[in-house]
Amino acid sequence: MESFSNRKYMPWLVHVMVWALLGSILLLWQPLTWRITIPTQFWFKQAVLFGLLLAVFYINYRVWIPRYLFLNRTSLFVILNICAVLLVSFSIQQVEIWVNLRESMENAFKAVRNSGIMRREDSLDYFSLLTALMVIGISTSVAAVQKWQHDAELREKLERARIDSELSFLKAQINPHFFFNTLNNIYALTVIDVEASREALHKLSRMMRYVLYESQQGTVQLSQEIAFAQDYIKLMQLRLTDKVTVQLTPPEPMHDVPIAPMLFLPFIENAFKHGVSATQPSRIEIIIRQEGAKIHVEVCNTLFTDKKSTNLEESNGIGLVNTRRRLDLLYPGRYELDVKENQTEKEYKVHLELDAV
Repeated sequence: MESFSNRKYMPWLVHVMVWALLGSILLLWQPLTWRITIPTQFWFKQAVLFGLLLAVFYINYRVWIPRYLFLNRTSLFVILNICAVLLVSFSIQQVEIWVNLRESMENAFKAVRNSGIMRREDSLDYFSLLTALMVIGISTSVAAVQKWQHDAELREKLERARIDSELSFLKAQINPHFFFNTLNNIYALTVIDVEASREALHKLSRMMRYVLYESQQGTVQLSQEIAFAQDYIKLMQLRLTDKVTVQLTPPEPMHDVPIAPMLFLPFIENAFKHGVSATQPSRIEIIIRQEGAKIHVEVCNTLFTDKKSTNLEESNGIGLVNTRRRLDLLYPGRYELDVKENQTEKEYKVHLELDAV
């Protein structure tokens, strides 16, 4: 809250400091260079000039720039600013005449004429004119920079909202697909082994809690994701025969890092879908390693040529179709996904290298 408050009031603090500096210059710079006794009328004229510059700055900053310059009405914007500069210069001249400043300044210069200091003709007119131009230029620059920053922040928010929406859509596709398959497995298991089906329902409820609550935070710890994968594997093993060997090797030692939830599931699910046979020996091997901030995930399974394609891009599984797209959104330029199909050794291997930090 304190940080937000500081960010909110910082621009106003900068404005106050800049105007205090400009006011000091207007009041002190010229008197110091003249080395004469300054009449009271001069301070009054400088105060009027300061007020006019203040008005021109904020009228240009708050009204003319957003209404004309940012709406491509440039000609009217330029005309208004020229009129403002001329009005400031004309007003200052009228103030000088009204308070009889020129005569007062002439008397002050006469008092020090023998000292060699010469009167500077028309310096006040040029000074007010140039100062007004400078103020208008500064206000235009500040407004343009702020608009550019605001537009950049808006584009970033829109892009982030688009990515979040797309990720939510992809997760909504992946999760029901997984649970649809799992419920079918449990339904088939109830006919064979009631106790095993109860255990499967317990594991599924724990996994649903993970998906519905833990994964909604955007990121989970690596240990949580591995525990979820272990529950999934144990659940799938309930319906497998002794001909299938499944092994998951977690990293040793494990260092928790935040990663996207359910990131490993499509690869593991794909291995069970295409790498398991009820009649032939088959194996699934999952190895998860850590090298600093990098996470390596290898999923190897037996390749059966009589089954449908297991290719990550061609699989009909909803989760696998969107795996690359999800990785592109979550880890752009921070991952490598390699898929190899070895017909000779009858092995299908997926290797994911992910920079989690």
